[in-house]
Amino acid sequence: MKGRSIILDHFEGREAAALMVDGKLEDFFIDGDAPVPGTIYRARADRPVKGQGGMFLSTPDGPAFLKQVKGLAPGQMLLVQVTGYAEPGKAIPVTQKLLFKSRYAIATPGAPGLNLSRTIRDEEERDRLMEVAHDVLEGGNHGMILRSACAGADADEVAEDIAAMSDLAAQVLGDAEGEMELLIEGDGPHLRAWREWSEPAEICRDAGDFEHHGVLDALDVTLTIREPLPGGGFLYIEPTRALVAVDVNTGSDTSLAAGTKANIACARLLPRALRLRGLAGQVVLDLAPMPKKDRSSFEGALRSALRADSEETVMLGWTNLGHFELQRKRGRAALAEVLS
Repeated sequence: MKGRSIILDHFEGREAAALMVDGKLEDFFIDGDAPVPGTIYRARADRPVKGQGGMFLSTPDGPAFLKQVKGLAPGQMLLVQVTGYAEPGKAIPVTQKLLFKSRYAIATPGAPGLNLSRTIRDEEERDRLMEVAHDVLEGGNHGMILRSACAGADADEVAEDIAAMSDLAAQVLGDAEGEMELLIEGDGPHLRAWREWSEPAEICRDAGDFEHHGVLDALDVTLTIREPLPGGGFLYIEPTRALVAVDVNTGSDTSLAAGTKANIACARLLPRALRLRGLAGQVVLDLAPMPKKDRSSFEGALRSALRADSEETVMLGWTNLGHFELQRKRGRAALAEVLS
């Protein structure tokens, strides 16, 4: 099926959202039992860990870990926000830099100023959006980022979103005193889909739409370690306790350039494959054999694919064994763990 479809349904009793592009599963949101990124706590500082440059905190959902804690004393109460998912057995990662994110706007307390997404290049559109924002924020104390979804959006909807995020930030910051408390839960999959998948799409909300639109079949592939590549090659993607290992295979292609073609296909597909599986941390690629002169083409293809990805990933480079390493933020729950 051609076009974009956003399917809002449930999978194994959990709320979930799927983005299908031309009949292919492009993204999938589902939450486990851990606190969702974006959740905000009033937390208590417990004990510093000088060797790690941080401090353990107590929250209503268990221990959390905060980096860069200069001037913070044990017993002090503070506002923190969940930034990602912890590895099994580790504390919840949090930050004091709160963000209040919606479809069109992100309020940034502590970072004043008004900024527009760099993807909005039309000067008339930028001027229009700046005027809308200034009218809403006149006299406001919080910084604001206008997201790429603002381009072409109705001025009243953008203004409403800006005002809502500004008011929410003021409400939370005014609630810093008191005992430990969960102040805001992070957005669930359906709301996150509305917030993040802003390009025009058909919206499907009926029970059973995952099966009707092929989401379940796509998830069957995603829950395996084997990911097919265009041209007959394939990947094996295997998470371990230490890292995610990715093995690139040329499959049925026996041409002289088979290794290079498979590696570049891997570069283009890997962000999607990791995103759907919810895999992150250290990622090590065991690539198919290819000439060293082709490494720059592989890196360019991978850099381009990662630039369009929603999860922050750092390209660390080549090892002495010829592997390629990445460091990927844990921005979502591992699919296999959620559904285990």
